[in-house]
Amino acid sequence: MTLTAAAALVPLVVACGTGKAESGAVSVQQPVTGIDWRVDSLTVGDTTRHAPASARLRVEDDGKAAGNLGCNQFSARATVHGDRITFGDLRTTRMACSPERMAFERALARTLTTGTLTARTEDRKLTLTDGDGDRVHLSRSAPE
Repeated sequence: MTLTAAAALVPLVVACGTGKAESGAVSVQQPVTGIDWRVDSLTVGDTTRHAPASARLRVEDDGKAAGNLGCNQFSARATVHGDRITFGDLRTTRMACSPERMAFERALARTLTTGTLTARTEDRKLTLTDGDGDRVHLSRSAPE
């Protein structure tokens, strides 16, 4: 693997510190990009809502993000840097669904776009946490 190829892979994985800050210990977790993630639930404050079955998210290596918020499709630009992900403005379709699905969709869109999210992966699961502590819980979709 060339140095250029290795450098290109660095932003595609989520990394987090595992020791004291001064130790420099880092563990590399599973990649976040190039994977179809199913949205399982959303926790805002003390309330957890289960996601509609259609809720999905995928971030490509080139920074394109797309998915479904629970009713409407969306696309956006995404920046992945280490364990941090920032989504740009979401472009969405404008279908109307049940009030419950629309409420979930608005809450998910707000959580994804309120600022930089911290990503944590473990056992085919991904959690995106915003600065207020709200969390999007996702699972890696089964290969088709």
